[in-house]
Amino acid sequence: MSFWPITILGAMLFVAYANGANDNFKGVATLFGSDTADYRRALCWATITTFAGSLAALFLATKLVAVFQGSDLLPPHLGQSQPFIAAVIIGAALTVILATKLGIPISTTHSLTGALVGSGLVAVGFELGFRTLAISFFLPLLVSPLFAAGLATIGYPLLCRTIQSAGLSKENCLCVAITSVPSALTPSGVIITESMSGLRVIIDRQAACSQPASGTFLGIRAEKLLGVSHYLSAGAVSFARGLNDTPKIVALGLVTSALDLHWLIAMVAAVMALGGLLNAKKVAQTVSKRITTMEPDQGLWANLVTSFLVIFASKWGMPVSTTHVSCGALFGIGLANGQAHWIVIRTILLAWVLTLPTAALLSAATYVLTRSL
Repeated sequence: MSFWPITILGAMLFVAYANGANDNFKGVATLFGSDTADYRRALCWATITTFAGSLAALFLATKLVAVFQGSDLLPPHLGQSQPFIAAVIIGAALTVILATKLGIPISTTHSLTGALVGSGLVAVGFELGFRTLAISFFLPLLVSPLFAAGLATIGYPLLCRTIQSAGLSKENCLCVAITSVPSALTPSGVIITESMSGLRVIIDRQAACSQPASGTFLGIRAEKLLGVSHYLSAGAVSFARGLNDTPKIVALGLVTSALDLHWLIAMVAAVMALGGLLNAKKVAQTVSKRITTMEPDQGLWANLVTSFLVIFASKWGMPVSTTHVSCGALFGIGLANGQAHWIVIRTILLAWVLTLPTAALLSAATYVLTRSL
C-alpha cells in the first residue's frame, strides 16, 4: 500500500476509535442512569450489541455508504481524491476525540458532515451541492432530535397508562430525614436507625428508594419484566447505533480500494468497540447522570424511541445522528418527569452548534496541508 491508502485507512480507524469513545455508551445510558446496571455491565452490553449492529450494516445499511461517499454533494473527481478524503476523516476524528476528552456527547455524523463541507469549500468553493447538503444531511440532523424529544414527552404518559392497565404499578416509599443514633449496621453497610417514637428508618443509597414495579403480567413479576425489557431496549439502541454509524465511517475508507467492504466493516466494528471500552467514561457520566434523573420505565421508553427512529433512518439511508436522537429522547423524558437539567442540556446544544464549524475548520486546515503534499 502506498502513502495515501495507508493514511486514509489509519485516519478511518482513528475516527472509528473516536466514535466508539464518544458514542458507545449512549445506547446504554439509561441502564446506568437509572441504576439498572453498573458502569462495567452496561459498557459490556453496549460493546456486544454495537458490534452486532456494525456487522449487520453490511446487509441493512448500504445506502448510507453511498450518501457519505459524497454523491450529489461533491464533484465526482473530488470524491475520489485521496488527499481530500484523508482531510475529511482526520478533521472529523479530531473533532470527536476533542469532545470526548471534554466529556461532551457530540455526533460523528455531524462531524463528518462539517468536515465534508469544510474541505469541500476549500477544494471547489461554491460548486458544492448545497441543495443535497440541506435536504440529505442537515434536515435529518435537525428534525430527528426534535421528533425524538416529542415522542418521548408525549409517549411516556401513554406508556404509564399501558403499564397500569396491564395490572402493574409502582411501589412508593417514604424517605424521612431524622436525627438519631445508629442502632444497627448490616454487613452490607446499610444503617438501621430507630427514632424515639419507635419508627424504624432505613438509610441506604438513593437507588434503594426508587419505585420498583409491583404485580405480575402473564405470570412474570413486573420488576423482572421491566428489567429485561429495559436491557433489550438498550441493546436495540446500541445495535441501531452500530448499524447507522459504521457505514458512514467505512464509506470514506472505500476510496482507497485497498480493502473490500467486508474487511473494512469488520475493522471499523472492532476499533469502535475498543474505543468504547477504553475511553467512554466521561461521556457516560454526562449522558447517564447529568441530563435528567430517570427511572427504569422512563429509560425503557427513551430507548424504544431512539432505536425505532435510528433503525428506520438507517434502512432508508437517512444520515441521522444516534447522539442527537438519543439525547433528544432523554431531553423529552426530562420534560415529561419535570427533572430536566437545563444547564447541562444548554451546554450539549451549544456543543452541537459548534460541532459543524469546528469540524469544517479542522478539515479545511488539514486539506490545505495534505494538498501541499
